[in-house]
Amino acid sequence: MRKVLAAAAFAGSIAVTGLAVAPAAQATTATTTATQATGSMGSWGKYYSSNNKAYTYGKTYKSGKKVYTRWYGKEYSPKYGYVWFKYYSGGKWHKFYRKWNGSYDKTWSGKGISKIYTYTCWGGKDKYCGSAHRIY
Repeated sequence: MRKVLAAAAFAGSIAVTGLAVAPAAQATTATTTATQATGSMGSWGKYYSSNNKAYTYGKTYKSGKKVYTRWYGKEYSPKYGYVWFKYYSGGKWHKFYRKWNGSYDKTWSGKGISKIYTYTCWGGKDKYCGSAHRIY
């Protein structure tokens, strides 16, 4: 019993000083943090227009060589909501938007995509735009 307690105390003192953390564990932690900071695949949103009259949310995932984005748009007025997507593929940036009225959902995909950003506008494709968010 004394040997077990002594070993636990020794391990605890090493862990406190930071000597017990293996370099591989430190690298894994750094990689995980970097992935979370740059945006991961999965659910995203609600991303609002600057006047909060429209919002979008969705999910981004990769299957094979394609990246898919399923998005949903909501706005309740006689005007339209707009969602913009900006993505990096083939060594250059591409940008497009979709407009909707009421509730809407759609899926789009592309090959070789390494980054995707999105933002939501309301009342015009360049009016009342919210901030951009990285979703992949």
